Amino acid sequence: MAEETPFKNTTSTRINKYISSSGFCSRRKADEYVESGRVTIDGVVAQSGSQVFPGQTVLVDGKPVLPSEDYIYIAFHKPLGVTCTTDRRDKDNIIDYINYPKRIFPIGRLDKNSSGLILLTNDGDIVNRLLRAEGRHDKEYIVEVNRPITPDFKSGMENGVPILDTVTLPCKVEVTGKRTFHIILNQGLNRQIRRMCEYFGYRVVRLKRIRILNIVLGSLPLGQYRDLTPRERKDLMAILQQEKE
Repeated sequence: MAEETPFKNTTSTRINKYISSSGFCSRRKADEYVESGRVTIDGVVAQSGSQVFPGQTVLVDGKPVLPSEDYIYIAFHKPLGVTCTTDRRDKDNIIDYINYPKRIFPIGRLDKNSSGLILLTNDGDIVNRLLRAEGRHDKEYIVEVNRPITPDFKSGMENGVPILDTVTLPCKVEVTGKRTFHIILNQGLNRQIRRMCEYFGYRVVRLKRIRILNIVLGSLPLGQYRDLTPRERKDLMAILQQEKE
């Protein structure tokens, strides 16, 4: 019987372990997918105990599941002026700016006039999972406004602001200077922070995202990217798995 160490060139991997090792879902959930006939290997419906060999194509519900080493997850420190689009007709698009050697796409957006952390990947499943549950995902920003911050502004921002035909969810604001504050949101409304500030008569001068869930911008230089660490990937997948199940 082939050794079950995943993704070795000369060995096969049991189908449930292959799927779970990719980060797609837990091994228990992979077993459920297999048992319900939702998994194929090179077009053939997989059975419990089926083995996956290097080069074979595994699909779950028609979507490809790649070996974990084939997935790309990077953190990018986006400068001002770069647009978070894959449309190459936009001369400022993020794909041409990064010039990554493989096809990747951004997870969500960050305004052209904002800087900071954005994640990019070739894993369509994680993109869908992050965007579907965006309202439950913490994102932290540093914000500078054009005039001194008052207690009323802070409490108003924290307790919900009527914008875009809705009211923003409660959030956490920490004043860090006369005109600067940190804000943690778990929403993703269009230009949300700018619109919230405008409601109270403030204008955003500088906006920088410094964290998405467990991924922190840290000291990553402006305009540079890095691979997520194994620990970051593991923790991110664990967060998403809890939500999925």
